[in-house]
Amino acid sequence: MPYTDLLRVAVFITGGEATLLGAITAIGANRETSTTALILTAAWWLLSLAIGAWLGRPARAAEDMRDPLARARTANSLPAESPGRIMAGRLWPIALSTVVAGGFGLFFPAVAVIGAGYALIVSLAWHTREAAVLGVEHRDGVKFYVVPNSALKPVELVRTPGLRSDRLHAT
Repeated sequence: MPYTDLLRVAVFITGGEATLLGAITAIGANRETSTTALILTAAWWLLSLAIGAWLGRPARAAEDMRDPLARARTANSLPAESPGRIMAGRLWPIALSTVVAGGFGLFFPAVAVIGAGYALIVSLAWHTREAAVLGVEHRDGVKFYVVPNSALKPVELVRTPGLRSDRLHAT
């Protein structure tokens, strides 16, 4: 599975998690009429948006991608595992956190509020990482692929030869 695809899917899934937990929060807020809780919810989500935007700066994304891309070993063949299996193996913690926060959020809306805020932070912080990886791929004429391993371990990548972008524009 291309690393850029995994990053893109992770951003979409965490964005979806934030949306789902926000909906659960709205359902819970219907039961409570506390304006203090609503103000704290809005404040936390606005703070989450600010933190996510700050962490998602392009310069920060390039810096965060430097180590995983530098550790990538060179290979002439792609990992044999299917992209769906790699994606499920790497992203299951996001699904688990959605289910747990959503389940608890039905009874304790504050859990969904906090979970939605953290999902916003992750989604916004990671949204520029794909572009950082694509920039390196285009510059170096390589493609990075995810090696199947546990989601509890750092991501492992292989670097394969790709199409050189400078050759396309040389004519």
